[in-house]
Amino acid sequence: MKYGIIDVGGGMRDAYGAGVLDWCEDNGVHFDYCIGVSAGSANLSSYLAGQRGRNLKFYTDYDLRDEVMSMKNYARTRNYVDLEYVYGKLSNSDGECPLDFAAVENNPAEFVVVATDSLSGRPHYFVKSDMSQDDYGPIKASSCVPAANKPYYVHGTRYFDGGMSDPIPLEKCFADGCDKVVLVLTRPRDFERSPKKDSLAVRLLRPGYPKAAKVMAKRAATYNAQLRLAKEYEKQGKVLIIAPDDIGGMKTLTKDREMIEALYHKGYNDAEAIRDFLRE
Repeated sequence: MKYGIIDVGGGMRDAYGAGVLDWCEDNGVHFDYCIGVSAGSANLSSYLAGQRGRNLKFYTDYDLRDEVMSMKNYARTRNYVDLEYVYGKLSNSDGECPLDFAAVENNPAEFVVVATDSLSGRPHYFVKSDMSQDDYGPIKASSCVPAANKPYYVHGTRYFDGGMSDPIPLEKCFADGCDKVVLVLTRPRDFERSPKKDSLAVRLLRPGYPKAAKVMAKRAATYNAQLRLAKEYEKQGKVLIIAPDDIGGMKTLTKDREMIEALYHKGYNDAEAIRDFLRE
């Protein structure tokens, strides 16, 4: 059996996913295949490194700094989120909270990071070998939120957030040989995305990135269809959906430590369902 896990990201809401992964660390749960979207890819990198608690430190401390997210950043660089600060200055080997990338490399699990090609609008799946010590370009690309950030260059190609083109990469998991998959969502399992939320990003993308804009316009429909598919797989016993029953109005870029910690603990507690799923 090949077991996979998906962390779909969701900005600061993915403190929930951090809680799920810390439960996995505490209970010796390991997966053969780990695929992350946006913040989910960052969560999984710490998990694969065995750095329990590292993600929570980012959500409750570093990510609340103006150096990470602020209008000052946007005014200066046209990037609301400073990806170089988060996944460079803080995460590099000489940073405040370095990622143990050697441990990631030595972990036998596959690590896949989803990004969106800004010119074609198609999903691109980076793998572990696309990264190296202090060069986490794929994670930066996957976390590059359109409208809030300029596209991020990796090997000469510009990318946006993976959630635009493949928000719930379940079919990728099964195509890569997974038999059972834990799917970590950061919104309630019955949440349906509305295209209205993406309308501003679509307008801003259309002049320079028309194909990416088309994909963004279909993002809600893609998410909703993928979620329906996940529920069908769940009925068959192939998927376990872990999702918060409520997020308390928390948004993608919320800077509220109390809300973040509450969502983290909710994820940690909800992860208990994984135990029986893997036994089955």
